[in-house]
Amino acid sequence: MGSVRRRRGASSLVLLCAMAVLTAPGLATGTAYAAPAVPGAPAAPAAPGAPLPGPGGKSLEQVRKDIEELYRQAGTATDAYNLAEAETKAQSDKIVEIANLIVAGKERIATLKSRAGAAARAQYRSGGLPPGARLALSEDPNQFLDGADRLRQGEKAASDLLSELDRTQTDLQRYAEEASERWKKLEENRVKQEDSKKQIEEKIKAAEELESKLEAEEKARLIQLEQEAQYRAQTAWLSTGAMKDVNGRATDAGKQAVQFATSQIGKPYKWGAVGPDSFDCSGLTSQAWRAAGRGIPRTSQEQLRLLPKIALKDMRPGDLIIYFDDASHVGMYVGDGAMVHAPRPGRNITMAGAGSMPIKAVVRPDA
Repeated sequence: MGSVRRRRGASSLVLLCAMAVLTAPGLATGTAYAAPAVPGAPAAPAAPGAPLPGPGGKSLEQVRKDIEELYRQAGTATDAYNLAEAETKAQSDKIVEIANLIVAGKERIATLKSRAGAAARAQYRSGGLPPGARLALSEDPNQFLDGADRLRQGEKAASDLLSELDRTQTDLQRYAEEASERWKKLEENRVKQEDSKKQIEEKIKAAEELESKLEAEEKARLIQLEQEAQYRAQTAWLSTGAMKDVNGRATDAGKQAVQFATSQIGKPYKWGAVGPDSFDCSGLTSQAWRAAGRGIPRTSQEQLRLLPKIALKDMRPGDLIIYFDDASHVGMYVGDGAMVHAPRPGRNITMAGAGSMPIKAVVRPDA
């Protein structure tokens, strides 16, 4: 949260200034990595019998599902928060840009008015006639023609000056209107951020409270249940033949992205984080591709919306797998049926089966 506050503080400083202005390892093929670290077979409990009871008399499996759903909802809110934050930054940058244009426009108007004033004073000193007009009245034909030409030039210069002054004033009015709209959007995004932050904190708190009520043995069993659920999902996915034709080779950029993502394994998940010490799911994928020299959208939903979708059979290392109907989670395919991802609060970046969660789509950052 400290890094978020610092970013907010920096953004606030920029906006205050703007307001002041306005008011005045490498992969060669798709099988370069081993299969994900899932159990070879679902492990049995240490002792026979029914699963350990969870809080409120629920089974531990139901508690696991409740916690998983809460964290998934937090993930959805996190994506909304990240999108609002990115839009807020874009609006802030645009406001600063508009502020600079307004400053330049005001300076230009001051220069044009100064030129117009100088021309008016020169005309007054010459008895109301500019130098060109006085030459035009000369009895010498050559002087007359030269004076007439200079008079036309002077008239055109005066006309151009007035036109430019008018255009600049029109631009300033447009900039002011655009700035007003940007401020409205900025405030809308700020409200969205606050709403999303509240939802995130509520969901995470509820999940943590559920987990905090578990005994040490139950917490260990909870992790085991999570692994077993992932294993079952991955096994069911593989049994459909989903990986039968998947053998795409990683591009050079894809290799770099995978190397970055896998080198973060073991670091904690933190909502809104983009490294270097912690990441959320889309923070990991966006930063991995940034390290590979490709800028991609910040959130999983925007990654789904803006990046080219590809067929599962064409998947190659470096591609992004978008999960759940609401596109609230994303991982990076690394080959051999595995992906790397930042799972949720309380868990670290890890490898998992690419089919361990419901797949919505696969997208390609370097299409």
